[in-house]
Amino acid sequence: MSSVTRSRRQVRLSRALGLALTPKAVKHFEKRPYPPGEHGRARRRTESDYAVRLREKQRLRAQYALREKQMARAYEDARKDAGLTGEAMVENLEMRLDALVLRSGFARTILQARQAVGHRHILVDGKIVDRPSFKVKPGQTIQVKPKSQATTPFQVAAAGAHRDVLPAVPAYLDVQLEKLSAVLVRRPKRAEVPVTCEVQLVVEYYAR
Repeated sequence: MSSVTRSRRQVRLSRALGLALTPKAVKHFEKRPYPPGEHGRARRRTESDYAVRLREKQRLRAQYALREKQMARAYEDARKDAGLTGEAMVENLEMRLDALVLRSGFARTILQARQAVGHRHILVDGKIVDRPSFKVKPGQTIQVKPKSQATTPFQVAAAGAHRDVLPAVPAYLDVQLEKLSAVLVRRPKRAEVPVTCEVQLVVEYYAR
């Protein structure tokens, strides 16, 4: 799939979910703040509880760019954790390597972050990790490998070029952007994680 096609799909998905998923989608969203399709401008009919929960689940899934199977597994894992399942689910997802590469400002979108990991540009505690789903533990260091740091995309990132479109660095990360290095200081708390989602509705979707 070409980058243009992928970008269009992300914009379309953003409009369908009522949520800007990429910086490019933000601009489109400002122009067309309604769902895609010929009935997009029409007011939504009263939605069923199922439809509301489904859309909330899709919103969370899209923000981490997960497949449905990965999302369902994240829910099952969160059920085993102490505390509230929905909060644990988001906190666990946020400790994925691709999510933390994005939050650190090493990439502009979650898909770019995933690509950086998959293409073996990212080290965790000095070792290459090429699994985007790798769960980073508190205290571990994430870094762009030295050879990759010299390439244009990472030089751009190190200069802070993505900070204009990303949320402020959350308190659970200690980032040295010019060194393209970050430490996960502690487990994230749901309230600090910059994703838009009513987690209880997601739990209700899977618990049905």
